[in-house]
Amino acid sequence: MNVTRISPAGSDAAAPPRVAVVGGGITGLAAAHALSRAGLAPVLFEAQARLGGHAHTIEVELPDAAGRRVRHGVDVGFLVFNERTYPGFIALLHELGVQSARSDMSFSVQAPDGLNGRGPRLEWSGTDADTLFAQRRNLLSPPFWRMLADIRRFNRLATALARADAPERTGPGASLAGFLAAHRFSREFQEGYLLPMVACIWSCPPAQMLHYPARSLAQFCHNHGLLQISARPAWFTVRGGSRHYVQALAARLPDVRSGCAVQAARPLAGGGWRLETSAGAAEFDALVLACHAPQAAALLGTATPARALLAQLRTQPNRAVLHTDAALLPRLRKAWAAWNFERAPRDADGAGAVCLHYWINRLQPLPFAAELIVSLNPVRESARGSVLWEGEVHHPVFDAASFDLRARLQALQGHDGLWLAGAWCGHGFHEDGLRAGEAAAAGLLRAWRVGALARATGARAVREVHA
Repeated sequence: MNVTRISPAGSDAAAPPRVAVVGGGITGLAAAHALSRAGLAPVLFEAQARLGGHAHTIEVELPDAAGRRVRHGVDVGFLVFNERTYPGFIALLHELGVQSARSDMSFSVQAPDGLNGRGPRLEWSGTDADTLFAQRRNLLSPPFWRMLADIRRFNRLATALARADAPERTGPGASLAGFLAAHRFSREFQEGYLLPMVACIWSCPPAQMLHYPARSLAQFCHNHGLLQISARPAWFTVRGGSRHYVQALAARLPDVRSGCAVQAARPLAGGGWRLETSAGAAEFDALVLACHAPQAAALLGTATPARALLAQLRTQPNRAVLHTDAALLPRLRKAWAAWNFERAPRDADGAGAVCLHYWINRLQPLPFAAELIVSLNPVRESARGSVLWEGEVHHPVFDAASFDLRARLQALQGHDGLWLAGAWCGHGFHEDGLRAGEAAAAGLLRAWRVGALARATGARAVREVHA
């Protein structure tokens, strides 16, 4: 086995520490970039051959409107951002010289068994009044009007909750379920609008969202302009696919080891960390685990204070399929939107995995004549021959317990030269991952500059040995 050993050659606290960053998604890339700009030479490890994590672009070749076959990147993970809540990511794009394009965040719902699980098929889109009443019979539907009335009421009450200065209530009232029950929101509103929308945003089962802390959800929706009809933020996408920013960022890093899986991270008795990887072993002064919490827990393996907490945080696996079968979108073209929620038959309680169809032609500027769709957990299979790619993605699960665990983990940042980071440190989105990576790097740099970072290796004298 190859082992990289750093041989002590005297104590030199001013020498830059040797740092490992594990995880090549937005968090790891951001952490490594910040450390590199500060003069360090971090080593970035990524198990997959591809960097980017949820920033995943597939190269697609299909005919354009003139029948000519053209190639273009299509994003199947991270898709959109806005100027209001993604300031760090936008600043990064500007720094890298990566262009963006206007996008869309319209939303639709289709439910084969109607609003209450007993009615006729439901289809609506929130683009405008015409698409809202794409099914004209809903103009005379009392359940549909109850849903609309509750949307306005929820927007008002959730805005007040988001702006309140009082501490969030404890007990059942702290959850979304408690908030909805306390204010007597209708079943039509919950099943026909709110739970589908938030389940699509967090890529988790609709019923799971009932456990989300009410104030945190209200603040997120308020910040993203989801509680207002007008003056919503403009949305953008990375022109040509998110791979462009990933490639530009990776090109600025000093040592990127993609396709090199870290199998274990062990604390050293004198400080620092030993990483066991698919290419051998290496020792570092400090470690940033920029991956999902369950992955970080598995890597630590030993009874460290952080591992016990990380092991309690969960992720939700989701099947993703890129295809060209527009039959999975609402039957009425007028009800098509950028994000299209589909409820499975006989799943009115929302216990099943969220089914969401992203209409990529509306989200990204594409040259293709065909409709391109990314379906998350499709309840109906796309037509034979229409599938271009399939994979599995994992998203963090949020509930009251997870918020408490994350707060406790923050108190352990830097303990034994270990920093934990990921989008799970925030609301689970790209900007959260970026901020977490930069925060981990900032904490590590502070510890080094004040001499609080235990040195595992002394002055640098690196040599490869074989064992």
